[in-house]
Amino acid sequence: MNYNFTLITLFYLLLFSFSLKAQNHLSGVVKDSKSNKPIKGAAISIRDINIAAYSDSLGRYDIKNIPGGVYLVDISIAGYATKIESIAVKGATRKDFVLESSAFQLKEVIVTGVTMATDKQKAPIAITTVNAADLLENSATNVIDAIAKTPGVSAITDGQSIAKPVIRGLGYNRVLTVNDGVQQVDQAWFDEFGIEADPDAVNKYEILKGPASLAYGSDAIAGVINLIPDQPLPDGQVKGDILYNYQSNNGLMNTMAHLAGTNKGISWSARIDNTRAHAYQNKYDGYVLNSQFSNFNADGTIGLHRKWGYTQVHASYFDMQTGIVDGTRDSTTGVMERQVAYPQLNNGAPTYVIPTKQEQTSYTPFVINQRIRHTKIVWDNSAAVGDGRIKGIFSWQKNQRQEANDPTIPNTADIYYSSNAATYDVRYIAPQINGFDFSGGVNGVYQSSQSLGTLMLIPNYNFFEIGAFAIASKKIGKLNLTGGIRYDTRTFNGIDHWVDSTNQAPAAPNAVNAFHEFPGFTSRFSGMSFSFGGTYDLSKTMFLKANIARGWRAPNVAECAANGVHDGTVVYEIGDPTLKPETSLEEDLAFGVNAKDIDFEIDLFNNRINDFIYARGLKTASGLDSINNSLNAAGLGAAPVYKYTQGQAQLYGGEIAVNIHPSTLPWVQLNSTLSYVMGGLLHAPDSTKYLPFVPPTRVTADLKFPFSTLGKSISNAYFKVGVLSCFEQEKIYRQYAIYNGLNTALTPYEYAASTAATKGYILFNMGAGGDIVSNGKIVCKLYLICNNLFNTAYIDYMSRFKYDPVNYTTGRVGVFNMGRNLSIKLIIPLDFSPKTI
Repeated sequence: MNYNFTLITLFYLLLFSFSLKAQNHLSGVVKDSKSNKPIKGAAISIRDINIAAYSDSLGRYDIKNIPGGVYLVDISIAGYATKIESIAVKGATRKDFVLESSAFQLKEVIVTGVTMATDKQKAPIAITTVNAADLLENSATNVIDAIAKTPGVSAITDGQSIAKPVIRGLGYNRVLTVNDGVQQVDQAWFDEFGIEADPDAVNKYEILKGPASLAYGSDAIAGVINLIPDQPLPDGQVKGDILYNYQSNNGLMNTMAHLAGTNKGISWSARIDNTRAHAYQNKYDGYVLNSQFSNFNADGTIGLHRKWGYTQVHASYFDMQTGIVDGTRDSTTGVMERQVAYPQLNNGAPTYVIPTKQEQTSYTPFVINQRIRHTKIVWDNSAAVGDGRIKGIFSWQKNQRQEANDPTIPNTADIYYSSNAATYDVRYIAPQINGFDFSGGVNGVYQSSQSLGTLMLIPNYNFFEIGAFAIASKKIGKLNLTGGIRYDTRTFNGIDHWVDSTNQAPAAPNAVNAFHEFPGFTSRFSGMSFSFGGTYDLSKTMFLKANIARGWRAPNVAECAANGVHDGTVVYEIGDPTLKPETSLEEDLAFGVNAKDIDFEIDLFNNRINDFIYARGLKTASGLDSINNSLNAAGLGAAPVYKYTQGQAQLYGGEIAVNIHPSTLPWVQLNSTLSYVMGGLLHAPDSTKYLPFVPPTRVTADLKFPFSTLGKSISNAYFKVGVLSCFEQEKIYRQYAIYNGLNTALTPYEYAASTAATKGYILFNMGAGGDIVSNGKIVCKLYLICNNLFNTAYIDYMSRFKYDPVNYTTGRVGVFNMGRNLSIKLIIPLDFSPKTI
């Protein structure tokens, strides 16, 4: 932590030492290519310095407080193709832009895993983006659910409130989440822990697919999910919006209010929102009891833009309460039951009862439930140094996860993990010279975690990681080359701890029944990462990409030090502090077309991981499953024993995305995607041959009919229909059945179902929306979305509910996914800006 403080202090001193610089600004006019008329409302953005402007009614724009240098500038507005240009800004710089009419945005700027803002087509790494318009036109219940159908992306789900991102078949600590510009530091190793982020605060997703350790270090071996917020508003503007979203299936109600402004280089924003939903429904299970959740979010930002650069502070708070579904049913009716403990019933011992209709639609979670809080403060800075700049971003984060799973003490958290963390990232971005870009720096993370509950699976721990990196890119005619190298070290300390062997509660070393569950240890990990690739423009509309990258991942706390019952799976886990870091080598190849009437891209990958870490069931001398009976006295029963071990894994596959948008038929668009991945352990027996939670092949198709106007009162309208087809998954990691507490003797139906192929399914969706206009101004935006139009009953392969108990009234195993769901979104824009021309 002293090292972090030194870095922050040095950067703080440096930040304000470059204020005596000439004033630079970029101005010009934005016009229509055919009519040559000015375009009002076009956004002119410089992503690298977090600044933008809008064109006025005469098409004029002016961006001030720009440090001298070369920047990638993007110009965008609905109804026109996005334009991207590299512009050298020095003194008073003028640049006019001419935009071509288009209902489809052909170009995008990305900021994830690159030296500076980059044209997506020029980056050799595989990146998919989801913008604000796409998010509004689709319905979701959490921040990862919103992107779970993106090519190459899926989610491991625990109902409607918890979703863990999976990129090309890899999840948990292999996917790193960036939120508000910094790594999200939480407890990603746990099955029932999702991402603590407010979906209403995300303006754009950038999803980097493949090893991203070069830019982000350990935990990005599979890729990065970057949650990007709104940019500060242009100077002189004060705007906001009010959002209301209702969903019919689960009674979800989401209310959000947001306001932001900028005046004389001082920017600010504030947001508050609340979401709550009762249990979701499907036609086989009825109400899925205890899938209800609620969360409250708030965030605010204050920033300063000057000629030397910018500095801003962002603070956010996330607070979610969610139930955990255990799938227990009444044997006669098949209705899901509620776990209770009443003094007058069974002498106060835990028991199950059939819930009332009011309890089935309650917005308050029952036991078992979780409360998850994440508090974060981010300090983001950029300071000019000559024609280059130094960027530094630092954060403090506190993560608290509480789980109450004992109905006799419903207000006591049996499991309670509390962590404090700090992240830092300081880099120098050199000025562009003859098409050559370079950046280098250091970044890393510190985390300290304590268990404050009565049950412990992992010890208290802390770790510190630091990595140094250098990334460069060079443009040579039609060829763009990018490469870099990085070295990381991580020191992990597991804290010595004793527990009571009868209930896993903390105990003194000399206490009766004391058991040395977590011997103290220190493990040191290090890894080298590199990436090298290029893009080549075959023509004005066709391109080729190739990249090779090496990533690494240090073992997480459960893999190093688990020694107890994993309550989410009811197995006894044993970690190993001598595990080695995982290392991967991935090759990517892509071909794309970006034309006026069609854009198409096919991405292929092959990823081989050495020292891949996984949990393997232990066997007795007679070949039977090893069973741990130490918690019978605590009522948790016998648990199969799993120990983390290592092997070699390989994943390969790819994605195809096709978007057809004929310029001669601007009222129709067809968008289709294909995602395919195969993953397995090499030289492994059949029971562990295939990796768990590798998603099945998936195809999506959406037919959209956009209309610029519908009469005098509706603009930017659309209607679309879509289909999603998930294939049958036959490649099963069969030991995962045992890992979820299933065996042939006690749960024969569930065991048989979990080791069989998971059936495929087809879902149909529909949506419509547009802007309601009065006197030339948008009064509100309205979106109607219907998912699972025909109320199809299905269990997604990535749902952990497929292991839930059998419904003896129907013979079906597991809990099914959500049925038909109608979503209504209403957005009221607010504008308190002074009137302009």
